[in-house]
Amino acid sequence: MSTDSRRPISPHLQVYRPQLTAVLSSLHRLSGLALVLAAVGLACWVITIALGQGAYATYQQFLASRMGQGLLAFGVVAFFYHLGNGVRHLAWDVGYGFDLRNVYRSGWLVIAFVVIACLSVLVVWV
Repeated sequence: MSTDSRRPISPHLQVYRPQLTAVLSSLHRLSGLALVLAAVGLACWVITIALGQGAYATYQQFLASRMGQGLLAFGVVAFFYHLGNGVRHLAWDVGYGFDLRNVYRSGWLVIAFVVIACLSVLVVWV
């Protein structure tokens, strides 16, 4: 049996079209990592309270900066995405929604939930 050395052994990124399920799975893992970093940031915020008014004021100033606001916004998106997709996974754990139509439907519902939830927070935030 001869093999063509020019042909990739498995789907290569140059020829593979990412599907919604693969993208959502990767984003779920990344959002979990982002939430771990957000928890570290929250712990640092609590520590600055214990360190005194100067440390707390410095941290609050950082959170009020563009970078701080961006990190907070990223954390909010990660939270809502991980929450929505986690509920989706819980439904799968009990055996609901495994057919292809419902997998895609629930994926788009997660995306819609994230957009609506983040816009709701934005209205309150601003």
